[in-house]
Amino acid sequence: MHTDPISDYLARIRNAQSAGHRRVDIPASKMKRAITKILVDKGYVTRFIDIEDDKQGVLRLFLKYDAYGHPVIREMKRISKPGLRKYCTASEIPRSRNGLGVVILSTSKGLMTDKEANKLNVGGEIVCSIY
Repeated sequence: MHTDPISDYLARIRNAQSAGHRRVDIPASKMKRAITKILVDKGYVTRFIDIEDDKQGVLRLFLKYDAYGHPVIREMKRISKPGLRKYCTASEIPRSRNGLGVVILSTSKGLMTDKEANKLNVGGEIVCSIY
């Protein structure tokens, strides 16, 4: 059993892309919804729908591929893990692939990208990086 739901979320997307699936279903949570919204906003995922069930709900993500059939998301890395949390101040926010990728941070103002956190001058927990 997975003790880290965010690692599980990233792994499900990675596995679905390597198998060439057009969509993937993931058990929902507030944090996963927020990460998914960022992925849609930044163009890594086409769209998503929230499916209600009797439990926590399911997120159905529609994955995006380029003209050659390669996944748009090349790399997804979990940075802060339950066993070893990674935090940064506003001045220490890392950049993914020199600004080409996205680093997702959990801040006091909610989940946001590295660029948004820089604008608002807030630090926080470094959740993951996507390229």
